[in-house]
Amino acid sequence: MGSKNKILEIMKKSIFYLAFFLFTAPMVMAQEFNVGTNVINAGIGFGGSYDVYNSASQSPGFSFTYERGMWDIPGPGVISLGAYLGFKAYKYDYSGYSSKWSYTTIGVRGAYHFNGLEVDNLDLYGGIMFNYNFLSYSTTNYDIYGNYDSTFGVTPFAGARWFFTDTFGVFGELSYGVAYFSAGVSFKF
Repeated sequence: MGSKNKILEIMKKSIFYLAFFLFTAPMVMAQEFNVGTNVINAGIGFGGSYDVYNSASQSPGFSFTYERGMWDIPGPGVISLGAYLGFKAYKYDYSGYSSKWSYTTIGVRGAYHFNGLEVDNLDLYGGIMFNYNFLSYSTTNYDIYGNYDSTFGVTPFAGARWFFTDTFGVFGELSYGVAYFSAGVSFKF
């Protein structure tokens, strides 16, 4: 239980620092995410809320997202809509007993992109995702019972992208789901 508490503490601190940056950096300005902007992210993530046992081994979380700028709103900012696909697996082995859980998550996301800063290469965003988690479960011991079902979920997220060119960048994102923290590459078109 201690490692889960440590992960939650790290996540809380990370969210605090991200919120601190978002609300105390108005003298720097962000690259604009405009209506009609399209971005694809491919990432790898660490930690996650689907943990089944503290001692289970786990794969990193893999995620792919797409979003498109839809509406300008006062504030200044843009609302985007998009899609999410994620995967994560766990395995637990103990005295000849083995269990495996694989989660495939699909979802729709809405995000607010803050355009009030003017750093040419930066996109700051946060939003919410409505998702369905498909669970695949297998075990070598049929005497063990549990309630392992696929479920609907709601996942908040916040992140930032840094673009090195007009089309290529990197991203970091905090969320609660397949991974607590994901990082990877972004392609804008």
